[in-house]
Amino acid sequence: MEREAMAFDVVIVGAGPSGLSAACRLMQLSREQDRQLSVCVLDKGSEVGAHILSGAVFEPSALQELFPDWQKLGAPLNTRVTRDEVYVLRSPKNAIKVPNLFVPKTMHNDGNFIISLANMCRWLAEQATALGVEIFPGFAAQQVLFNENGSVKGVLTGDMGVSANGDTKASFQPGMELHAKYTLFAEGCRGHLGKQLIEHFKLDQGRDPQHYGLGIKELWDVTPEKHQLGLVVHTAGWPLSETDSTGGGFLYHLENNQVALGLITDLNYSNPHLSPFEEFQRFKKHPVIEQYLAGGKRISFGARALAKGGLQSLPEMAFPGGLLLGCNGGTMNGAKIKGSHTAMKSGMIAAEVVFQAITADLNHDLQQSFNSAFQNSWLHQELHQQRNFGPAMHKLGNIWGAAFAFVDLNICNGRLPFTLHDREPDYARLKPFIDAEPVNYTKPDNVLTFDRLSSVFLSNTNHEEDQPCHLRLADPSIPLGDNLLLYNEPAQRYCPAGVYEVVVASGEQRFQINAQNCVHCKSCDIKDPAQNITWVAPEGGGGPNYPNM
Repeated sequence: MEREAMAFDVVIVGAGPSGLSAACRLMQLSREQDRQLSVCVLDKGSEVGAHILSGAVFEPSALQELFPDWQKLGAPLNTRVTRDEVYVLRSPKNAIKVPNLFVPKTMHNDGNFIISLANMCRWLAEQATALGVEIFPGFAAQQVLFNENGSVKGVLTGDMGVSANGDTKASFQPGMELHAKYTLFAEGCRGHLGKQLIEHFKLDQGRDPQHYGLGIKELWDVTPEKHQLGLVVHTAGWPLSETDSTGGGFLYHLENNQVALGLITDLNYSNPHLSPFEEFQRFKKHPVIEQYLAGGKRISFGARALAKGGLQSLPEMAFPGGLLLGCNGGTMNGAKIKGSHTAMKSGMIAAEVVFQAITADLNHDLQQSFNSAFQNSWLHQELHQQRNFGPAMHKLGNIWGAAFAFVDLNICNGRLPFTLHDREPDYARLKPFIDAEPVNYTKPDNVLTFDRLSSVFLSNTNHEEDQPCHLRLADPSIPLGDNLLLYNEPAQRYCPAGVYEVVVASGEQRFQINAQNCVHCKSCDIKDPAQNITWVAPEGGGGPNYPNM
């Protein structure tokens, strides 16, 4: 098929904090040095921010570098953190409040802000557009294009108007080739093109496997008397501790009598009975959390995987013709429970390296220049200082892991003379179903706790129904074969959106994929024990539409 092609100096895949920061920095350099530059940003969401979900407590360090006048420009940092509280939840009713003195210093939030990262990205997109960046929401990058010499040439956007059986519909629009001197992949955690590039160029050779958590979040309107503007609450322990799983909860008090709350379940859990969605429902009923929600109303829901392996799991981010940015590589700082400032900084470093290469007319591999710039940055220093946090939590659990982190970070300032590793991938951790302790989940009360379908409704998720399924099985027999026999098909439980079901019809079992429900969290691509499910981008514009997440 003959496809239209457009050429740019730089193509950026993903309008999240790393991609937009890279775009803004490129155009700033273009203006500073009076060098014309063409930059475009693609995003699969219907609008910028539609697929952006994070807690989020935001550290403004990278923003201050990128836009020193961000306050004058109206950046949506409206709620400064006023107080931190950290609890160890010991049981469904009991908790211990951890004195600030014993909290790892990385979790102190003085000078930080509680924000909607989706709205922050919308603001960054406005700055990028004002600087001359072309932004194309609703266009999903579907395929990496290569030059004859093996370097990345650009990307192909997905065809629009293709039916489920592969036929073209009346609305058919062919995808477009976007060519670039350099292509930056900023797709967020477990980006499907980033995953392909890591495998193609063997970018993870000699590195620990990436480790992930699944964050499930809700936004609530709460009664004014229960709202404490700027309060940040973090929890560890119950309910995940009942299955020897790790992770933690959060509750942040935003403006307008709203709170953002969520639970991050580390995807290295071993009990196949566990459901992260149901664990989150239980979490809300703990008195530490329920006290703020009682009498309130849930207004939004979402879920997204996060890459939390840290420096040991970071792949080589440079390859011929491009770079991985932000969470597509895994720059999140798990010790701070923050990834936005690190993602932004990775994009800014990339922009400076790429701009230098373009102005010098160097059509070469960026590996040496990017690695040098990265290793001399505060981003590398921060990730190196806090490199042991994630492996410690995985190996020692939340309580002893936090004790180790206190010694490592508060006392030794991250200078312990060794580096911990976790070399077992998350998907390999599941025990057989019959060897694991069952977990008792109660029915939702529709006051504090809810079912999956009503939750997906609040995410405003929508896909064109008649299109090829974007959740692809390498072997269709596995869900009703090995996965069913060994694990009672865990996709039914780890998916927070009810996408996967084993249904019985006419006395026969059938594996059903409800792709319409998919909120693009990527958990299935990560946690499936057979690595049988591959998530690819659906038709552009499909998926959730998060307003203020």
